[in-house]
Amino acid sequence: MVLTLDVGNTNINLGLFDGDTICMRARFATQRDNTDDQFAVLLHTLVTMHGIDPAAIQGGIISSVVPELTAELENAVYILTGKKPLCLVPGVKTGLNILIDNPAQLGADLAAGAVGAVVRYPLPAFVIDLGTATKIYAVDEHKSFRGCTIAPGVRVSLKALTKVSSLLPAIPLEPPKKTCGTNSVESMQSGVILGTAAMIDGLLDRFTEELGTPRSVIATGGLAASIYSVCRHAMQLDVDLILYGLKAIYEKNK
Repeated sequence: MVLTLDVGNTNINLGLFDGDTICMRARFATQRDNTDDQFAVLLHTLVTMHGIDPAAIQGGIISSVVPELTAELENAVYILTGKKPLCLVPGVKTGLNILIDNPAQLGADLAAGAVGAVVRYPLPAFVIDLGTATKIYAVDEHKSFRGCTIAPGVRVSLKALTKVSSLLPAIPLEPPKKTCGTNSVESMQSGVILGTAAMIDGLLDRFTEELGTPRSVIATGGLAASIYSVCRHAMQLDVDLILYGLKAIYEKNK
């Protein structure tokens, strides 16, 4: 078994692979003050709760956009399994040709997601990652990472809106029944949910103008399920895309 960890600014996603199949998934909050021992206890609890013996885990790989937690989680995986995990950093083989100004600056989550698109979908592909930030990136038919766009995420935008507007309430992240809202909740849902979908649709049009028509459009990330269905572009929902990319990178470097 191979343990994959995708460390984001809001949540940490865990996938445990038995061969090429994910046999266990877990998602927990990114606690920046946790120690390696605390993370090890959490990982042990999650794994054993699913009836899995930690001794069966043969290795692990971590992608992280939270540098202060990377070493803590590396140590936690070592405590859990007795094996040092691979950390996705510049220099690790991905099979990607990274065509950005400074390839070393490519985020680990973007690299893993791009590899996930390569191993799971026809290329070229556009990937929409809806998490703390909303990111759209392109992988061409030659397995080249062509670049990306980054915007504030849905929850970040909503939090900023309610923080500076005292009379606006907290709302569920659900699509409204109509675009022209007739109450505060519906109007905010229209602006946040449909507004994000409209932005994604517009950016996908511009990506297509610059890079050509993709064969695959994939939505991933913790907030993808709330947005992708109201986008006008057809797209495939794949919340495990980064985990599959991490597994492929692990195998390439094993």
